[in-house]
Amino acid sequence: MFIRRESFKQYLRMYPVVSTLIALNLFVHVLTWLPGIGDMLFFYGVGSNFYIAEGDWWRFFTPMFLHGGLMHLLFNMFSLFLFGPELERLTGKVRFITIYLLAGLFASAATYFLQPLEYSHVGASGAIFGVFGAFGALVYYGGRALPQLKQIILPIIVISIVMTFLTPNVNVTAHIAGMITGFLIGLSYFHPKRIVSWRAKK
Repeated sequence: MFIRRESFKQYLRMYPVVSTLIALNLFVHVLTWLPGIGDMLFFYGVGSNFYIAEGDWWRFFTPMFLHGGLMHLLFNMFSLFLFGPELERLTGKVRFITIYLLAGLFASAATYFLQPLEYSHVGASGAIFGVFGAFGALVYYGGRALPQLKQIILPIIVISIVMTFLTPNVNVTAHIAGMITGFLIGLSYFHPKRIVSWRAKK
């Protein structure tokens, strides 16, 4: 289910939204390496609670496309590469991008309202946790009809939450808020009829 066997061309054709998000994150990260431009891009894109309070509202959105380092980027993009395609195929392009972007947006908003004014953050983790949350909603509605998904995704969600609290320098607020957002949106999207249809396609 979450094992990718497609060729590169097949992956791009079958999962255009996931592919575009990965490419965009990689492109932005490369830009941050450029002298001058990179520093400016990072400065104006970082999710700084102080500057949001000063009126930089775009910082609710831009942090999900910036990362604190190469390993941070690769870990998030690998998670999106692995788990995003199944959700995109299930929900369709528009619903998938809605889950992803709204989860990232509410992750930033929760960080702003629940973290100190001097707090800053970057990373796509909140949006990716929204993907996990949406899968959680699918399991909530159709765990019995999709036992394989339940056996795989529930341990992943539990481990992700545990690691969120155990790993230093992690925006716990964004992770949890993103997952809750994805779960709530998933509840509105996943009707039992869709689950049965998806299972039949498998």
